[in-house]
Amino acid sequence: MAESADHVSCQEVVELVTDYLEGALPGDRTALFEQHLNFCEGCVWYVDELRTTVSRLGEIREEHVPPDTRERLLRAFRDWNRS
Repeated sequence: MAESADHVSCQEVVELVTDYLEGALPGDRTALFEQHLNFCEGCVWYVDELRTTVSRLGEIREEHVPPDTRERLLRAFRDWNRS
């Protein structure tokens, strides 16, 4: 990842968003990340959508997933790991 000392690019937002949402970015990178969000509506939308997705996925319980869907997901992840 190409990092700049004075700004964060849109590509870096995509690369850093998980750490940002988990509060795992160092303070200086958090400040640059948020500075970028002040000027980039597209990245604000992206971060908000990811935040909403993470929140909603956290509400899903195993009993909410139909058994056939659960099996398809497990199979897909097993197959993905082999490739």
